[in-house]
Amino acid sequence: QVQLVESGGGLVQAGGSLRLSCAASGPTFSMYLMGWFRQAPGEEREMVATINWGDSITRYADSVKGRFTISRNNGKTTMYLQMNSLKPEDTAVYYCAAKGTYAASYNYWGQGTQVTVSS
Repeated sequence: QVQLVESGGGLVQAGGSLRLSCAASGPTFSMYLMGWFRQAPGEEREMVATINWGDSITRYADSVKGRFTISRNNGKTTMYLQMNSLKPEDTAVYYCAAKGTYAASYNYWGQGTQVTVSS
C-alpha cells in the first residue's frame, strides 16, 4: 500500500510563494502517475498538476500555468509543487495523489494540506 503525506501548506499573502511536498512510501515502484489536486469550500475537487513518475512529463491546469511547477526528486520518493504568484482564488485544501500502473483512476491519496492566500 502506497502512503502519501503532504506538507508545506500555510497562510501567505497574495503574490507570495509556497512549496508543497508529498512524501511517498511503500511500493512506489508501482506508481505510474502522480498529481496535485485541490478543493475549495463548496467547490468540486480539481486537478492542479500531474507528473508521469517515470519520465517526468508534466501537465497543468490552465489556471496555474506559468505560476506553479510540479516536480519530483531523483529517488522518486517525493513530489513537489512550487507555487508562485499566489492568488486568493488558490485558497484550498491541496491533496497529492498517485495512480498505480494498472489502476483506472488515482487510487492513493494523502490527507491534504491547507493553503490560504490572503488579499
